[in-house]
Amino acid sequence: MEVTSKATRIRLFSVSTPQMRAFHMTWFAFFLCFFAWFGIAPLMKVVRDEMALTQSQIGWLVIGSVSITVVARLLIGWLCDRIGPRLAYTWLLIVGSLPVMGIGFAQDFETFLVFRLLIGVIGASFVITQYHTSVMFAPNVVGTANATTAGWGNLGGGVTQLVMPIVLGILTVGAYIPFTNVQFLPGMGLSDAVAWRAAMVIAGAMCALVGVAYWFLTQDAPEGNYKALRAAGKLPPKQSVKGSFAAATRDPRVWALFLIYGACFGIELTVNNVLALYFIDYFDFFQSMGAIQAVQWAGAAAMLFGLMNVFARTLGGAFGDVFGRRWGLTGRVRWLFMVLLAEGLALMFFSQLTVLAMALPALIVFSLCVQMAEGATYSVVPFINKKALGSVAGIVGAGGNAGAVAAGFLFRGAIPWPTAFFVLGALVTLVAFATFAVRFDPATETDAREALDAALAERYGALPGARDAVEAAG
Repeated sequence: MEVTSKATRIRLFSVSTPQMRAFHMTWFAFFLCFFAWFGIAPLMKVVRDEMALTQSQIGWLVIGSVSITVVARLLIGWLCDRIGPRLAYTWLLIVGSLPVMGIGFAQDFETFLVFRLLIGVIGASFVITQYHTSVMFAPNVVGTANATTAGWGNLGGGVTQLVMPIVLGILTVGAYIPFTNVQFLPGMGLSDAVAWRAAMVIAGAMCALVGVAYWFLTQDAPEGNYKALRAAGKLPPKQSVKGSFAAATRDPRVWALFLIYGACFGIELTVNNVLALYFIDYFDFFQSMGAIQAVQWAGAAAMLFGLMNVFARTLGGAFGDVFGRRWGLTGRVRWLFMVLLAEGLALMFFSQLTVLAMALPALIVFSLCVQMAEGATYSVVPFINKKALGSVAGIVGAGGNAGAVAAGFLFRGAIPWPTAFFVLGALVTLVAFATFAVRFDPATETDAREALDAALAERYGALPGARDAVEAAG
């Protein structure tokens, strides 16, 4: 589906255009979805103690939290092609907020698992985020736009590691400044069991409110909403997207990217789920603390992993755009290979560390690599099949959750968690070579260069040598 009037630059501090309103609303909506999706993860020590969960049950919760998202992402991409991202995001946020709040009513493992499974539906928000920015931004900046909105959204997975334990502390015994014994907010005196439930209700309510805001503040495309554009004959009818999903499934490059995204975003999801507990269980630093204080400190340490999303995923997409300007679509794929290989090696190194002072810097390096790999992946996705953009984005996005489901089985207690991380790092290193299956024919490369030249001409002026000057400047 071709959309005109795409933005050729990102005006970060502007909300005056539909492109930039979509940019800011997509990342913020995804941020809240990610925050709510993994809001329970840093509180799992309290939940584990209350419900007497076994290591195997925790492993099933890790798997459940990401499994339904595989199906949800496949469906949401197809739905975006038909009804547009505005309506799809609104309903996803509102409906997805229900299990987030509902988990607060769980009283046993089985009920908790059901709600943890259903919460994963909001993970499909990623596909809408990538779809919406792909529709709104031109080829010269689409990689950067996709990476930035996704990265700032993924930041919710890091912020929740810090904020949810603080909320828990405020509701119970008080909140402490991370890595100190200084209490900066008093507690309300609620029991641990009531407090973690109340914290999840708050997170769910925030998602529902943003869903309403998305409806009023965004539109599907630069020129308007899909329904109006189709009525005016500016876009093909809904029936024209029939078969787009099937076309995407027949493309082997889509499945290569499915596997690749599982090796980067799937790893990020897994780490978000287990990192706080990993620190508490495998590092002596946390052993002498009380439950709430250990949760707050471990959450602060785990936050460092997600914090890299402030800029790391953007770097991945931006470098993808740079490589694309210099070496075409093949250049984007080369960059993806390099950063994915670095991710695998960094994860293996992190898994061997047992001293917190050494593990945290290694975690930051690994985080930088994994999130750049995600940005690099979605700097390639918009060029696979423009007529089935939603389907391609959905299938590749589902690969992230499929990877997380597969990785989750390593954390069910059969092997120590450090060994599980090492195995994952080795697998990621191998998957990096799947990028060699992502190739583009000469006609596609030519079309992409022409679209890039047109975008650069619009941005910098149709001057002789303008493209060469842009390339020389990086």
